[in-house]
Amino acid sequence: MTSTTVAPPSGNQPERPPGEGRARRRGRGRGGPPGKPLDHGAWFLVLPALIPILILSVGPLVYGVSLAFTDSQAGRTEPTQWIGALNFRDLAQDTLFWDSFGIGLVWAVGVTVPQFALALGLALLLDQKLRLRWLARALAIIPWAMPEVVVGIMWRLVYNPDAGILNETLRDLGLGEGRDWLTGLATALPAVIVVGIWAGLPTTTVALLAGLQNTPHELHEAAALDGAGPWRRFRTVTWPAIRPVVLAITALNFIWNVNSFALVYVLTGGGPGGRTRLPMLFAYEEAFRYGQFGYAAAMSCVMVAVISVMLALYLVGRLKGGDER
Repeated sequence: MTSTTVAPPSGNQPERPPGEGRARRRGRGRGGPPGKPLDHGAWFLVLPALIPILILSVGPLVYGVSLAFTDSQAGRTEPTQWIGALNFRDLAQDTLFWDSFGIGLVWAVGVTVPQFALALGLALLLDQKLRLRWLARALAIIPWAMPEVVVGIMWRLVYNPDAGILNETLRDLGLGEGRDWLTGLATALPAVIVVGIWAGLPTTTVALLAGLQNTPHELHEAAALDGAGPWRRFRTVTWPAIRPVVLAITALNFIWNVNSFALVYVLTGGGPGGRTRLPMLFAYEEAFRYGQFGYAAAMSCVMVAVISVMLALYLVGRLKGGDER
């Protein structure tokens, strides 16, 4: 009769705690950590946030896109019919819409670029150790706290040709009798751009100031010890540190300005002669002044496509920048 001897465990292999094998077998094949079953009901926690988005954002977007392929009009007694891409074909030949699209690009660039330059200078100033810096920072965000409608009404009073503070100041300085800024063909768009720069300046300033405050001061001190002047420190230390913030806030400001509506509507209503008629204002007039809901929906679809392309380009740039870092 042959006896079998079981070798004791080697000293290099620790003994397995009792029950570990059973727990490992219970957790195998469940898609989660061993011994921890996956909670398939956790997605219900997302519903309180998902349902409002579906109802208030996704639903109207889908309805608006479908409306662009119909002949929907206000006051029409006949049923709305599906007309395919006819609205888009007419839109491609609508020179007024493409003129408004060009005005929108001029507006977006004219507001975004000077706004960034002024906000960067203001952020650099507010980042310095100055007296009453807290008060200056509080005053800098006042335009952001004001609704766009209030801003528009206030600046209409500033631009008033008879009793506006701008024309009164020009008269006091002997620079002329002033002019009608918001109704002049040559001055309406520049005047509106100035208001857009002023209204959006606080948001850009706060974002850039946050980026500046996250820059380690040790880097500035090291560069100063190496003999770097203010411009060189800004170019080699400050700018690389705030570059992600600059890209983000500039892209968001440009997209926001392309999609702007309320401020220009209150200031000029698109006039004079369509000189300040932005694309979204053009779509608003087609829908609620002329009752062409289907045609206005087609305009909105074009704007959504343009904004989507801008977002895609921004995200691609961010991903490439992340890969390089």
